[in-house]
Amino acid sequence: MIEVPVFDAKRYDRKSLSDAASEIPLRWRFLDFRLTSASAEACRGAEVVCVFVNDQLDRTCLKKLAENGVKLVLLRCAGFNNVDVETAKECGISVARVPAYSPHAVAEHAVALLMALNRKLHRAYQRVREQNFSIDGLVGVDLYQKSIGIVGTGKIGRVAAQIFRGFGARVLAVDPFPDQAWARSNDVEYVEFDALLPACDVISLHAPLLPETKYLLNEEAFKRMRPGVFVVNTSRGKLIDTTAMIQALKSGHLGGVALDVYEEEEGVFFEDLSGEVLADDELARLLSFPNVVVTAHQAFLTREALSEIARVTVDNIRRFTQGEPPAPDSVVC
Repeated sequence: MIEVPVFDAKRYDRKSLSDAASEIPLRWRFLDFRLTSASAEACRGAEVVCVFVNDQLDRTCLKKLAENGVKLVLLRCAGFNNVDVETAKECGISVARVPAYSPHAVAEHAVALLMALNRKLHRAYQRVREQNFSIDGLVGVDLYQKSIGIVGTGKIGRVAAQIFRGFGARVLAVDPFPDQAWARSNDVEYVEFDALLPACDVISLHAPLLPETKYLLNEEAFKRMRPGVFVVNTSRGKLIDTTAMIQALKSGHLGGVALDVYEEEEGVFFEDLSGEVLADDELARLLSFPNVVVTAHQAFLTREALSEIARVTVDNIRRFTQGEPPAPDSVVC
């Protein structure tokens, strides 16, 4: 029987992985803590480990995994910027991800965040809970005929674009590899990034974190945006320079921000810190703005997405036990 340590395992991970059908003898070892170089010893004797977005697979950690006999790392997510891929190759460790667990889950959450921000649902909910039924200060705008910019038209960006078209919005898109056939069939217009910034009432980020996309939205980018613009990010926190975003909010240039990711979310998101003082001053500042909505990296969290994550993970374990490489579309290295 193959035993697989599962790091940073939450209740929903335990259920979805335990429920996943398996044709192989498999035992999950669920661990509450994250994988780091300090906790890598917990992998001793395991050939396969399962990790999540905030586990730290840096060079030191990967070296220790290799020393402990690990041959395959399975990511329960699409992104792999927390993995030192070159060191993994050097150590002979294969890394696989879940490339597309549910584009609908993330795209729908992006739209939900925008609707909450625009119609001020977070503020309205709190008012009604306190028996304050006034609607002063809760004015929103119609999305109909507004211009919405989609940055990144992979699977998630495409679904988001199609949903926004359903509102009757004009959708502009940016992607280094534009699919003009898809754009024509969905009435989406590809433009250059510099043209998108001043043209949109809403900008929604669906791009991967790469060296060239880090701080894609920086001080200069915010200045070039239309006054009152809404920014939505359900992709990667470091696509946005948080300091610059806070300044744009303070100046009133940004109309509002809706985030499911944050550039320094490690140690905060996925944790219950309700009884503690928040140590991150910038996150605390963001949470103080009435025109900011933040969720804690939950865009992926649907039954369908969890089921697909578990299915792909189990399938890659099966392949490993049969001496096969991971599924081609999931291979990182």
